[in-house]
Amino acid sequence: MQRCPMLLVLAVSFFSTLTAGAQFKDAGPNGPKLGQPSTQRWRAGMVITSGTGPCIGLKGYTAVPTDWPEQEVRLVDEDISPTAKISEWQLERSVKVMVVNVSMLAPRAEARAIQTFEIVRRAMEPPENTEIYVLPDTRKLPRDMRIYLAPSPKIESTHPKIRTLARQLGTDTSGAWQTVEEIYDWVRDNVEYKNGPLKGALAALQDGTGDCEELTSLFIAICRAKGIPARTVWVPGHCYPEFYLLDDQGEGYWFPCQAAGGRAFGGIPELRPILQKGDNFRPPYPTAKRQRYLAEHLTGRGGQPRVKFIREAATQ
Repeated sequence: MQRCPMLLVLAVSFFSTLTAGAQFKDAGPNGPKLGQPSTQRWRAGMVITSGTGPCIGLKGYTAVPTDWPEQEVRLVDEDISPTAKISEWQLERSVKVMVVNVSMLAPRAEARAIQTFEIVRRAMEPPENTEIYVLPDTRKLPRDMRIYLAPSPKIESTHPKIRTLARQLGTDTSGAWQTVEEIYDWVRDNVEYKNGPLKGALAALQDGTGDCEELTSLFIAICRAKGIPARTVWVPGHCYPEFYLLDDQGEGYWFPCQAAGGRAFGGIPELRPILQKGDNFRPPYPTAKRQRYLAEHLTGRGGQPRVKFIREAATQ
């Protein structure tokens, strides 16, 4: 498994069992084909502990898994303290956030808010006929898709070096699928996998090395510079990109690929649960910076609260 530095805390092992009959949102007739399902359980939430004084107005945020065409999520258990009230926040249609409110926490007390989910995940296979796809007209994309054409933290898609490279790639290909595949192969052929701290797409282009975050970011940056929507998919300990094309009927589909690791284009044999999709979030809590991965957060007053955020595989 390739490791991403910012997600090392999520690098856990999963016990998976094959099941049948799971219901998934329609992936569409010309989208990636869904493989056999794998079922696992996942815990997410937080445990807040107060110090020697009371805590007032505590509010915690953490992302929790949600449904995608290749993933079905079902809440199966909750461990919620009486002092904790939970709600959900759907952020930019790509991340579901658990919001935990604790109006007051007595000295040396604990508030728990942990949910257990059953996650049914399917691998994805490329479509059989790749000749039917076309590049989207960026002027006609819905508003919520435009973020996948814009720069993100560490995805410098408007930098002159990345835009120059984007113009050079895909010029002699016969179709949209082949254009994106040329970008994919160029990144894998020209950036050597090397684990290290996050540095982003531009740095990976300049020095020719990077881990899964750099290879993913560079692929996405080149796609966006060429007018092809692309985004990051985050799973425990790893990330990979998706790109967006239209079929000959004008329907749009997201296709995954493995930027770091074994070659997989248009489909992916990934069974770890999807934690988030996207890489340019404005958090629901006060901050001036957009985030490439929505981080956990706790606010409140007094009592020197300590928080343990939970994101881990659950025992069966």
